[in-house]
Amino acid sequence: MVTENRFDELVLPHLDAAYNLARWLARDAHDAEDIVQDACVRGLRYVGSLDGRGGKAWFLTIVRHAFYDWCQRNRPAEIARDDGSAIDGAVDEASLSPEQMALCRAESRLLAEAIAELPLAFREVLILRELEELSYKEIARVVDIPVGTVMSRLARARNLLQGSPRLREMREERLGVRP
Repeated sequence: MVTENRFDELVLPHLDAAYNLARWLARDAHDAEDIVQDACVRGLRYVGSLDGRGGKAWFLTIVRHAFYDWCQRNRPAEIARDDGSAIDGAVDEASLSPEQMALCRAESRLLAEAIAELPLAFREVLILRELEELSYKEIARVVDIPVGTVMSRLARARNLLQGSPRLREMREERLGVRP
């Protein structure tokens, strides 16, 4: 009972972050659910090792490991595709006109596709930093790499996004520049 209460208190508040990370890594909503379920089972089993701080980073580390284990059992990580709904879900459609909503959806899909095309090592640090708002130190702990490597991967991911033909095209359309 104490273990379940500890799990409920320290891990369950981070369930949305876990699903978000799993979804971006697996690029499929159903697979992400399976990965998070596996991570919850593992987290419940080992919640006693959590010292009360850093529950989010601790649980996201478990999610990441569950993802890689899932990939070994099911398929290579780079085959799955993202449908773009993760970014669409972050938009407050109530404040937009129908034209703005259509444009926003199109841009969201382009951004999601550009992120999905990033190599996994860059995609995971970008998601952990920009969407989950983890510190460099927390990301280093989750991904099990030095902080300097986190910073270089994050910079490389951002550079790859800046150079993405999809996003360049979107910027040119916004600015009214034709190639």
